[in-house]
Amino acid sequence: MRKYHVYGIGNALVDMEYEVNVGDLEKLRIDKGVMTLVDADRQTEIMDHLAERHHRKGSGGSVANSIIAVSQFGGKGFHSCKVANDALGRFYMDDLIAGGVDTNYHTDREDGHTGCCVVLVTPDSDRTMVTHLGIGGDLSEKELVPESLRDSDYFYTEGYLVTTDSARELSITAKRIAEAAGVKTAISLSDPNMVTHFKGGLREMIGGGVDLLFANETEAKGMADTEDLNAAISFMKTIAKEFAITRGPEGALIYDGNTLLEIEPVKVDAIDTVGAGDMFAGAFLYGRTQGWDHRRSGNLAAAASAKLVTSLGPRIGTEETQAVLRRFL
Repeated sequence: MRKYHVYGIGNALVDMEYEVNVGDLEKLRIDKGVMTLVDADRQTEIMDHLAERHHRKGSGGSVANSIIAVSQFGGKGFHSCKVANDALGRFYMDDLIAGGVDTNYHTDREDGHTGCCVVLVTPDSDRTMVTHLGIGGDLSEKELVPESLRDSDYFYTEGYLVTTDSARELSITAKRIAEAAGVKTAISLSDPNMVTHFKGGLREMIGGGVDLLFANETEAKGMADTEDLNAAISFMKTIAKEFAITRGPEGALIYDGNTLLEIEPVKVDAIDTVGAGDMFAGAFLYGRTQGWDHRRSGNLAAAASAKLVTSLGPRIGTEETQAVLRRFL
């Protein structure tokens, strides 16, 4: 038995989440429903506009959210990331460790600014993200812990890492180490903008293919250069042995290597979709590392992500996560 169920690599971002309206996005000239990378000045401009609004703060980043979910379900995860020697960096690491996740803890962190993501939630429960990577933009092989990677069931990374050369190379190197050690590889395409603007880099990260790929329907179609879902499914089979395509209120499709499974949606009144895909991935990875079949893992993932979207924030508490899990035991 390996020490970790999932070893993840991803951006370390402190999430600042605000409730806004579409008019705010228009006034701030922000594209709705996607993640946009900005510099520190632009992010400060946006936060100044929202200074009088209540906000929630938490440790985030796509892979971090998924690894914490694995931990909350009862699994064991490791997360490699990069934070600075500042207040946000200390907050981030303390929050990650409190979530039960092992990490490349930085006792001698560099000066600089820890990455921050301004999450803007509109009344339709859609999420728009404006991200400044800060020191996380320098994420590199220095943050890799090969012995922990080799001692894991899955290696999981995010498409967001495609935006910098060092992080992209880190993912490629980690994938090579994982494959040599017999560790299964998994990736999330992360965001439609990553597919639109960095498709070539994503293909480099995927390389000759991964064992498991996560995408929403828009990302899957974009990766395949098609508006036809069936064509996107056929394309996904060429780059991943297994995959999950999430479809929001329409549920999900999971390919188990032989059969395409339809996962029924769990009907809820969504308030905030931030982190829904991360929770889906974390729950699905937990199920698979426990020996569950694809349908049972997919049903857990659908139920967990449905629970997540009924409240604000990219995560729910351990007690709520465990309550969802008990329905499938």
